[in-house]
Amino acid sequence: MAFPVGFGWGAATAAYQVEGGWDADGRGPCVWDTFTHQGGDRVFKNQTGDVACGSYTLWEEDLKCIKQLGLTHYRFSLSWSRLLPDGTTGFINQKGIDYYNKIIDDLLANGVKPIVAIYHFDLPQALEDQGGWLSEAIIEVFDKYSQFCFSTFGDRVKQWITINEPNTLATMAYDFGIFAPGVPHIGTGGYQAAHNMIKAHAKSWHSYDSLFRKEQKGMVSLSLFVCWLEPADPNSKPDQEAAKRAINFQLDFFAKPIFIDGDYPELVKSQIAYMSKKQGYPSSRLPEFTEEEKKMIKGTADFFAVQYYTSRLVKHQESNKGELGFLQDVGIEYFPDPSWKGVGWIYVVPWGIRKLLKYIKDMYNSPVIYITENGFPQCDPPSLDDTQRWEYFRQTFQELFKAIHVDKVNLQLYCAWSLLDNFEWNNGYSRRFGLFHVDFEDPARPRVPYRSAKEYAKIIKSNGLEGPL
Repeated sequence: MAFPVGFGWGAATAAYQVEGGWDADGRGPCVWDTFTHQGGDRVFKNQTGDVACGSYTLWEEDLKCIKQLGLTHYRFSLSWSRLLPDGTTGFINQKGIDYYNKIIDDLLANGVKPIVAIYHFDLPQALEDQGGWLSEAIIEVFDKYSQFCFSTFGDRVKQWITINEPNTLATMAYDFGIFAPGVPHIGTGGYQAAHNMIKAHAKSWHSYDSLFRKEQKGMVSLSLFVCWLEPADPNSKPDQEAAKRAINFQLDFFAKPIFIDGDYPELVKSQIAYMSKKQGYPSSRLPEFTEEEKKMIKGTADFFAVQYYTSRLVKHQESNKGELGFLQDVGIEYFPDPSWKGVGWIYVVPWGIRKLLKYIKDMYNSPVIYITENGFPQCDPPSLDDTQRWEYFRQTFQELFKAIHVDKVNLQLYCAWSLLDNFEWNNGYSRRFGLFHVDFEDPARPRVPYRSAKEYAKIIKSNGLEGPL
C-alpha cells in the first residue's frame, strides 16, 4: 500500500504545550500562563505549561526524536509572546527569534521541512487585556505580527498556518469559556471571536500575497478542527439534516467564506437568525461581513489544512426553551456510538477521516489537503507498548490510502499529534498523545519512543503500509 511519491510524513507540536520557559529570556505572559496560574481546577490537578517538555532548552532532544522517526515535515508553532512580549512590534525579543531560527535551520540541515503555525491558542496577555479576539483591533495587530513572522522566517519557511483551529478556539475560549482566557460569553462571544479571526487570517494572507509571496514562494492557510458527524438514524430525515447543520456550523462556517465566496453558509445564517429572533434579539447574534470584507476573505488559502481525531453521531434536537448556546443554535444532540472504543473524548472511528476527506474534496473543488493533526491518547500512566494507539494509526493510514487511491482525494501531507507527550490544555498531563514518552517527574524530561513511534518510522521509511488492505 504505497503512498504517492513525495507524500509528506510529519508530526506536530505547539509552543505552549511543549516549550516551558514561560518567563525565560524576556518572554511575556500569554493567556494560558494567566489561566493556569489562577488555579481553581480549570486544569487537571492545577497543572501548568510552565516547564512542560522543556523544549525551550531541550530542542536538541526534540531534533533527535524527529530524526529517529525520519520525518519529512515538522509542524510547530511560534510563541507570540516569546517573540513580541506585549504582542506588538513595539518591542522585539531577539532571544525568541534566535530560538526559532535555530529550530528552522536545524530542521532544514536535516532535510525536514518546517510547517509553522503563527498562532496556536497562546494569545499574549497584553492583547487579551485590550479585548483579545472579541475586539476588532486584534485584526490589525495580528496582521502586523504575521508580517513580522513572514519577514523574519519566511526566507526558509514555505508552509504557514496563520491560526490553529480557530473554530475550536472561538467556541471553547470565547463562548463556553473552558479554554483561556476563560471568560464565557454564551451564544455571542464565539461568533464575535470567529468573525475577527476570519478577517485576521484573510488580512494576513493578503499581506503575504502582496509583500512576500513573489520572493519567498511559500503557501499560507489556516488549520480547521473537524469531528466527522453522521446521522444517528441514517433513515431519519431530521437526523440527516441535523448532521448537515452540524458540519455547516463546525467546518463550513470557516471554510466556505475562505475557500468559496467570502460569506457564512446560508444554513448557519438562517439558523442563528431564527434562534436570535426566538430569544428576543433585535437582530442575529452572528455578525455580518460587508461586501468589501467578503471580497477580501474569498480565496485566502493555498491549501486545505484539517485536523481530525474522531467522529460522533448526531440527532436532531430543537431547543424549545430558547436557551442561549452553540448546540442550541445548531439544534442537535451528539454522542458516540456505544460500540466505539475510545479514551476520553476520542473514539476509534478511522472511516470518519475518509468520509471527511471526501466531503472536503466534493465541497471545495478538490483542494490540496494537509492533515496537520491526528492522534490518539493514552491515559496516565501510559504503556510504552501502546498497542491500541498503534492500531488507531494503522487503521487511519488504511483509510487515507483508500481516500487517495479510490476517492482520488488530493492529500499530500499527514502529521501525527504529537511528537511528544505534552500539556494537553484542560487535561494537563493526564492525556498522552506523544509518539515519544516524556517523564514529567524527571527534571531532564527524557524522551523515550513508544511502540507507535517505531511503527510510524517504518511507515515513513517505506512510504506506506505493508500487506493488503
